[in-house]
Amino acid sequence: MKKLLYFIAVVLLSVSSLRAQDTKGTDFWLTFGNNRGNSYTVVDLQMRIVNGGMNNTVSIVFTESGATDTYPLAPQEIKTIELLSGQKQAVYNVTQGESSKSIHITTEHPVTVYALNQANVTTDASNILPVTALGTEYYHISYFPQSGLLDAYAVIATENNTKIFHNGSEVAMLDVGKVYYHTAPLSTDMTGAHITANYPIAFFALCQGVYIPVGYTFSDHLFQQLAPVKTWGKEFFVPTSNLGKDIVRIVASENDTNIDQLGGTMLYPTGGQTGYTINAGEFIELEISLANNGCYIEADKPIGVCTYLTSSGYNPSGGSDPSQGWLPAIEQSITNALIAPFIPNGDTRIDSHYAIVMTPTGTETNTEVSIGGGAPGSVSGGIWRSNSDAIMSFYIMPLDDPDASYYFTNDAGIIVMCYGIGPNESYYYLAGSSMRNLSAAFSANDVPYTEMADTLFCVNEITFTTNISNIAEVDSMKWYKQKTSGNTPDLDYILITDIVEDPPVTWTRTFRAGNYMIKLEVYHNGDPEPLVYEGELCVGAHITIYPTPNDGGMTKPTTGCYKVGTQLPMEAYPY
Repeated sequence: MKKLLYFIAVVLLSVSSLRAQDTKGTDFWLTFGNNRGNSYTVVDLQMRIVNGGMNNTVSIVFTESGATDTYPLAPQEIKTIELLSGQKQAVYNVTQGESSKSIHITTEHPVTVYALNQANVTTDASNILPVTALGTEYYHISYFPQSGLLDAYAVIATENNTKIFHNGSEVAMLDVGKVYYHTAPLSTDMTGAHITANYPIAFFALCQGVYIPVGYTFSDHLFQQLAPVKTWGKEFFVPTSNLGKDIVRIVASENDTNIDQLGGTMLYPTGGQTGYTINAGEFIELEISLANNGCYIEADKPIGVCTYLTSSGYNPSGGSDPSQGWLPAIEQSITNALIAPFIPNGDTRIDSHYAIVMTPTGTETNTEVSIGGGAPGSVSGGIWRSNSDAIMSFYIMPLDDPDASYYFTNDAGIIVMCYGIGPNESYYYLAGSSMRNLSAAFSANDVPYTEMADTLFCVNEITFTTNISNIAEVDSMKWYKQKTSGNTPDLDYILITDIVEDPPVTWTRTFRAGNYMIKLEVYHNGDPEPLVYEGELCVGAHITIYPTPNDGGMTKPTTGCYKVGTQLPMEAYPY
């Protein structure tokens, strides 16, 4: 197994992409699932909205009734919204089928949104993804349900006329805000079910109750919004909670996916291998331990990973129950994350809250946290644990102030998870990461097309590479370019006719300084309508600036790379 040696590239990609999607946003959809057979009358459903540094306004719309609540948000404010009885009934899914049981959350400025579904000794929480991070393809990741309860998921449509497909069969047609709640037959684990749609959807894993692992007592329901396949990656670092042992599930998105792992113990399939090959929708289950400082996972094709807290009798310290957290790939690191702990108001045993902060080894001291808008300082209350296989470190920090926001920063890149525990009760969720599209259809000098506009190319020779899953099913491709700057910009796209390879996997061309639009049309599996991918290419001009003489002497000229249209000093001359 090769070690991960490109942290610098990953970090630069995360930092330089100003438009990259992450878990913050201004537009969210939310629904809740059956919590271990409890009625909506006894569950505690709440949302936590964590505001940044600006005055803000949040609007909450209940799709079923159309009722709207609006709240002002002060800088750094945490807004906890406890749903009332009628509101809970309007968002709590119990029966398979279509409904309007959703909430639409919008704000003026970016926030992070989290949700909690809690009843006596059965709790879980989830981050809520903004619409910009949603997609059209998902795989369900869950766990084997306990006797008498059902594995389940829910999808929410973000556009009218959204068709929902389960393993290729159409199961629903939804308009915007409508929900499709799907339950499996008794004793059926739907992990690996392939859920697709013609428009972006929000997808929630909502198993009604599980023992983790099977055979141990004390159960909880699972509640986690899952990320679309386009955000899945190939390299993962899995940290461990302070409970001693956690469980991990890995699901493949493509056939013949080769997976290697270091630091985990294979539970399914049995055999103790470090490597395994699985097909789309199949999964591997691992045990990871605090003693090994987590686990490193590498695959040759995109995979989805969830990590789980376990039933009380399984881990050495006890004091938890099953809960599920989505784990992003290392490529999804960000430079900051704004979070807040959950404080259940119902009959709860949760009494401790933690953040797990991950960062490349060697950059730990760059990690700072601001609590409640205060001055940033070092993380505290724990120790840094390093994993030499992943070249990653993690820190488990207690979140002792339930009323404060926690703002973590590290320019080298971080991913943050959160969990809470108590006797026979717990929650676990992704707190902050990027949600970039890692399945870009093409790249320019290894920069994904979705991020070309945020990258200044300071070389003139550009190599374009296709990066499309199932390329064997591609019938043909067409490439176009359009110069959008200069004295004689192109009025429309121009077909590049001299790319003769069909399909053209890689091609190289020399561009003069300027701004261009590049378009790729992919004709796929006999479909007469192509898939279209467009990106803006910005090729910089090399300019030498000769400063005005100072105090009778000449100052050394400097040469830089500038985007066409940049305002330069009068003394700047091209060379």
